[in-house]
Amino acid sequence: MKEASTLFRLLGDEARLRLLRLLAKERLNVGELTAVLGIAQSGVSRHLGLLRDAGLVTEEREGGFTFLRATPGGDDPRLGPVWTLLRTRFEGARRNAVVRGDEARLREVLRQRRENAETHGGATGTGARQMVPGRSWAAWSRGLGLLLPPLRVADLGCGEGYLTLEVARWAGRVIAVDRSARVLDRARALAARRRVENVEWRRGEIEKLPLDAGAVDVALLSQALHHARDPRRALKEAARVVVDGGRVLVLDLQAHAEDWTKERLGDRWLGFGTEAITEMMGQAGLVDLVVRPATDDTGDDPFGVLTAVGTKPT
Repeated sequence: MKEASTLFRLLGDEARLRLLRLLAKERLNVGELTAVLGIAQSGVSRHLGLLRDAGLVTEEREGGFTFLRATPGGDDPRLGPVWTLLRTRFEGARRNAVVRGDEARLREVLRQRRENAETHGGATGTGARQMVPGRSWAAWSRGLGLLLPPLRVADLGCGEGYLTLEVARWAGRVIAVDRSARVLDRARALAARRRVENVEWRRGEIEKLPLDAGAVDVALLSQALHHARDPRRALKEAARVVVDGGRVLVLDLQAHAEDWTKERLGDRWLGFGTEAITEMMGQAGLVDLVVRPATDDTGDDPFGVLTAVGTKPT
C-alpha cells in the first residue's frame, strides 16, 4: 500500500508526467529533454532519478551518450496497470496547450538530431550513418558569407544574438537592435566570450528603430515579425534604414493555427502567408520582391518558415 501511495505521489507532478509522455514516444538524452521542457538540467536529472528508481524509466548507452526511454510494463508486471492509466491520460491530453508546445519543441529537437547525424555521422536510432569528415552546413554558410563585400547590416529583433554573431563573421559592421535590455546584456556577454568586436548593440523597438535613414546596406528580420506589435510599421522602418538599393531580408513563420504560442511563447501573430508578406513589403516601398517557403513539406509539424527579400528603389 505504501509503495502504491509513493508511486501515485510521484505521478502527481506535471513535469514528471511530461517527461514520461516524451520518453514513451522517443528515446532522448538529458540535454534534449531540457530543450523540450524548458526546465533546468538539474531539475530534469532529479525527476529522471525518481522515475528511474520507480522502474518507469531506463537508461541506454550509445557511443558517448546516455539515452533514456520509458519502460511501459517493463520487468515489473505491477506497473502494467499504471501504464494503461498513463496512456489513457496522455491520449486525452493531446490537444492540451502544454502538450502541443512539448510536441513542437520535440520535433525541432529531433530535426536538429537528424541534421547533426547527417553532418557528422552517428546513430539516429535507425542505424549508423557514414561519417563524412569536414562536412558542415555551418561552415558552408560561413564560407558563402565570405563571397559578400563587408556590408553594414542591421539585425532587427536580434534576441540573444546568435544570428548576429554569425552575420558578424562576414559583415563589416553589424547593428543589433532589441527591445529587451536583459536580452541585450546576454547578447553582449556572448559576443565578449566569442571575442566579436564589430557589433553595436542598441535597445529599441523595431517599429521605431534607433537608426538613421540609410544607415545600413542590409536589414534582417529573423523570426521577429510575429513578435512585432505592428509588422507593417516594422517593415517600413526596415526599409527606411537601408540605403537606396539596399535590401530587406525576412525569415519568419508561415501562417499556422497554433493559438497556444501566444500564451506560451509570447507570439503576437500566428505567422504570415506569402500574400500578406508580399503586400506588407510592397507597402513599405520595397520592389523586386521574392517571397517563398524556406522549408519543404513539414508533415505533422505546423511550423513552416518563409523567406522574403525586397530592394529599396534607387
